[in-house]
Amino acid sequence: MPDIKEMSQDPDYLDTSIDWNAPNVVSCLDELPLWSAPFGLILLENSRIQPDMTVLDIGFGTGFPLLELAQRLGKSATIYGIDPWKAAHERTRLKMDLFNIKNVILIEGDASSMQFKDETFDLIISNLGINNFQDPRKIFRECFRVAKPKAQIALTTNPKGHMKEFYAVFEETLKELSLNKLEEDFLIHLNHRLTPKIIRSYLKEVGFKITKSQQSSITMRFLDGSAFFSHSLIRYGFLEDWKKLIPAEHWNIVFSKVESKINIIAHNNGEFSLTIPVVYIEGEK
Repeated sequence: MPDIKEMSQDPDYLDTSIDWNAPNVVSCLDELPLWSAPFGLILLENSRIQPDMTVLDIGFGTGFPLLELAQRLGKSATIYGIDPWKAAHERTRLKMDLFNIKNVILIEGDASSMQFKDETFDLIISNLGINNFQDPRKIFRECFRVAKPKAQIALTTNPKGHMKEFYAVFEETLKELSLNKLEEDFLIHLNHRLTPKIIRSYLKEVGFKITKSQQSSITMRFLDGSAFFSHSLIRYGFLEDWKKLIPAEHWNIVFSKVESKINIIAHNNGEFSLTIPVVYIEGEK
């Protein structure tokens, strides 16, 4: 038990003053993306918590779970985040200032070629980053290089099989409209997502020992196809890639038909449900 005289007389966390009407406060608090939360929570449940950790978050986006982990680990830890998205850095810094988080260092760059010294990190995490890696093997090799002996790597992703209910309707629509020649690009799009087996093999290939691998799923429910296509996650997260699979002159007819088909499914079933597989993979150097 520490001597009471040694305890801080002016803990900085006692200052809870905040202007709840300030635009930056509202924007930071109303931020956590529901899409990434289920994945990030699994990562937070499983990743190590120890004193004096040096941590790397690859592809931190707007700061989740980077800032959450930084706060849970406390002042003895140093957490680095690397991401090439400049606007996301600005957003994350805004939250760091608002929440008085001082143990985070942001790096604007590509994780396939990092400037860190060998054996720097105790823990490396990435939440939903794998599908955005141009060359996962190259990034995993870099992770192994910068990981300390016995360091943990913890990853989450939505693997192959993601949104299978939507893709079944999409593929059926292409065939009905005699757009079968687009099927090759459609299959390439489906297969860009890795399977858990492939991710594990890539990690083992660079030297990590797999210590845990678990798979579950979440369900996203929509009233119908119209609500589905109007949702911000679908419009800004996925629709642009789907449009690239089809010549622009076919966009209206294809997506209108897909929407109509989903509306019929929703009418018959009472809703349109999407299955989102959730994978957590953990390794050790």
